[in-house]
Amino acid sequence: MSVDEGGLRTASEEGGPAFSGSKRTHARAHVVLPAYNEAVSLPPLLSRLAQVARTERLTAWVVDDGSSDGTAEVVAAGVPGLDLRLVSHPVNLGLGQAVQSGLRAVLAEAGEEDVVVVMDADDTHDPALIHVLEEEIAAGADVVICSRFVNGGDDATAPALRRLLSRGAAVLFRRVLRVAGVRDFTSGFRAYRVSLLTRAAGHWGERLIEERGFACMVELLLKLRHCRPVVTEVPLTLRYDRKRGPSKIRIARTVGQYLKLLVRDRLSPAPYRAL
Repeated sequence: MSVDEGGLRTASEEGGPAFSGSKRTHARAHVVLPAYNEAVSLPPLLSRLAQVARTERLTAWVVDDGSSDGTAEVVAAGVPGLDLRLVSHPVNLGLGQAVQSGLRAVLAEAGEEDVVVVMDADDTHDPALIHVLEEEIAAGADVVICSRFVNGGDDATAPALRRLLSRGAAVLFRRVLRVAGVRDFTSGFRAYRVSLLTRAAGHWGERLIEERGFACMVELLLKLRHCRPVVTEVPLTLRYDRKRGPSKIRIARTVGQYLKLLVRDRLSPAPYRAL
């Protein structure tokens, strides 16, 4: 196991997971789905989650970020066999605040041994991977990233500019941040141990996620590294071919957010106490 400069403990690239101590288990997976105008994409995704819920203890939290297309009504209608919750923003606040609201709602209810899974609400992420994420957490990981850039990962169905942005960001963050073992910094499909998020939220509070856009996923990872989590990656096959609506990412704006985040991370002092 290696420890990078920022404190992230990662599985060895050569030997796979290298966790110490006994295996830990969890009680429930809480799936946070930030959603903005996803009324068309949500029904098939929620149906897939209901299939997973047949064998896993699972609660889905849809964060409606000021949608105008009936996203909230889709959630309110419910899905048989799925414990489904709705968190609403009256107006659109951006992905970062949607993730923040979802995490805050989960932490108010979840147990210390529970797992939080954050995934996109546009049906491009496969809920069948939730079982794989749970197994990684049970084996000792604190953060598990569904990665497009490990063996078995693939994003061939994504648009060329989107793929270029993801790869460029991966190269930039790996060289500048030097977080050993993490290849996919921008993936929106991750699992976190609740106890880890509780520690981080106890320190940063409402500042746990300050970025409004897609850079929020990188920001959260950078802040969690101060808690010295065990981080692993599992292969992700991105199903962009299932996306029904237009992409909400703005390439130039997102690049600017990434660069601003890097500068802020370099200038911000580390926490004054151990987390």
